[in-house]
Amino acid sequence: MPRGDKDKYTEKQKRKAEHIEESYEHKGVSKDEAESRAWATVNKQSGGGEKKGGSGKHTPANEKKTARSDSARRAAKTREGHARTSGSSLQSQTKESLMKEARSKNIKGRSSMSKAQLIEALQKHG
Repeated sequence: MPRGDKDKYTEKQKRKAEHIEESYEHKGVSKDEAESRAWATVNKQSGGGEKKGGSGKHTPANEKKTARSDSARRAAKTREGHARTSGSSLQSQTKESLMKEARSKNIKGRSSMSKAQLIEALQKHG
């Protein structure tokens, strides 16, 4: 029999290992090898015997929901601090991006403007 105490395994895991072992024996694998392969398969599929998950720290569902909404709120606050038409934001955009924004604001003469002219026009149209 392979090393290790099987007491920590659930009944379902034990049944699965037994079924797999029988299948291997039916194919002509020796009893010891079949048992070894069966438990290896169960361990690979379920991660071993029954045990507590993760770090042992359980976070209740309501705390997870609160943490997610707090994170979303912080992300939104970060985004609102940088208006798309602020000087520094416009400077960091590509000319192509500025052109799209100018198109959406229907700025006349945009196709012949330089990047600096696009920035100026977008700041005026706020």
